[in-house]
Amino acid sequence: MKSVVLDGYTTNPGDCSWDSIAKYGSFQVFDRTATDEIQQRAAGAEVVLTNKTQLTAETLSELPDLKLISVLATGVNVVDLDAARARGITVCNVPGYSTPNVAQAVFALLLELTNQTALHAAEVRAGHWSSCPDFCFWRGELVELDGRTLGLIGYGAIGQAVAAVGRALGMNVLAVRRRKGVSDVDTTFTDIPTIFRESDVISLHCPLTPETEKLVDASRLAVMKPTAYLINTARGGVVHEYDLAEALNSEQIAGAGLDVLSVEPPPVTNPLLTARNCLITPHIAWASRAARQRLIEATSENIQSFLNDTPQNVVS
Repeated sequence: MKSVVLDGYTTNPGDCSWDSIAKYGSFQVFDRTATDEIQQRAAGAEVVLTNKTQLTAETLSELPDLKLISVLATGVNVVDLDAARARGITVCNVPGYSTPNVAQAVFALLLELTNQTALHAAEVRAGHWSSCPDFCFWRGELVELDGRTLGLIGYGAIGQAVAAVGRALGMNVLAVRRRKGVSDVDTTFTDIPTIFRESDVISLHCPLTPETEKLVDASRLAVMKPTAYLINTARGGVVHEYDLAEALNSEQIAGAGLDVLSVEPPPVTNPLLTARNCLITPHIAWASRAARQRLIEATSENIQSFLNDTPQNVVS
């Protein structure tokens, strides 16, 4: 069996092992693959692994041997699912591998906004504490999270992990959920308008779909508290970036912490790169070594299950 990884570098730049996947037969890893290189590189492959390389209907039509696409991620918007289904190609993903990492990243962003740790550490290195007449000083307001309201758009595994950390910090948790069967006595389930109106912190944990694209726009930002923060570790396209930049620059909301943008890497013209009190990290919430190795091992299990005619993590 021939397997090809189209864009393996971000998953494994050399500090993890592909051995659990390589054991299935012919195996080749490309760091990155341009659109016009896919057909040649994936020719004859029965299994293709991709993270962000787009597999469109046109591309899939050029790969007649393809039987399985295993996405090296949870989100699968890089694959034309209708085209894959029409051609009898199974599509799998890897849910859950990065849950603890993303929850940690949410609060890394939020605590930087509320405690401004990097700013104060830089002030100390610049000698400002050494020359201070008092035993301490601070720049701007330090914000206490205890008693504040955390609003979650999405309450899957990551949303639930974020809720647990929020409650540990004394926050009250509101959430919007897709699956009504999900219950939690410590979380108040409500609707999106209530989340935006009542939350002190809003954290996005929903997939990018036609329904959620630009979910956070001017109308929703307008009802947020001026002291509120927005955190996005989901998908950049869930946010209308120009509207968010305007809300930040006009002090309509207090700040934002983003790990994702609509185009990655972003063009220098993206208004959020220069927006007031906007922290941006380069899509690394998922990227600890432990999480990336879990991703590889889970992908191996996807392939083995497919070979056993009992495919798992199939995306419908």
